[in-house]
Amino acid sequence: MDPKAMIGHVHLKVSDLERSIEFYRDVLGFDIVTRMGDQSTFLSVGGYHHHIGLNTWESQGGKAAPRSSPGLYHFAVLLPDRKALASALKRLNEHQWPIEGAADHGVSEAIYLSDPDGNGIELYVDRPQAQWPRDAQGKITMYTRSLDLEGLLNAP
Repeated sequence: MDPKAMIGHVHLKVSDLERSIEFYRDVLGFDIVTRMGDQSTFLSVGGYHHHIGLNTWESQGGKAAPRSSPGLYHFAVLLPDRKALASALKRLNEHQWPIEGAADHGVSEAIYLSDPDGNGIELYVDRPQAQWPRDAQGKITMYTRSLDLEGLLNAP
């Protein structure tokens, strides 16, 4: 795999298109790029063709898979800086959207939540690579510690 490869977008099967649009548009702040009838919608930020695709082609009215089932654990949205992560947290709080976790991983800071269909989402910001924790051999040593949400909200 080319080291410059990136994950480009995520396309999700949802049970209720309108409910999912409201979440991704109103709660997370994505913009609708295009809509294809009443079965699919593509959303993005910054004018990109799409970061998230939503469809009900096979899932209209379906039930979320049990958490113990194989499948998507979460997808991650990389934000540019801590200010953007704090802004996302404020937006979630304003919409009273439940947060399922918040972690400091050494290399990054992350907030975890689920969309209306139970799809896991990580909103995160990377620390500069020079600050990533490493062992004596230079290998990255990630960890999971509690993220101070109040500190994040009050950071300059």
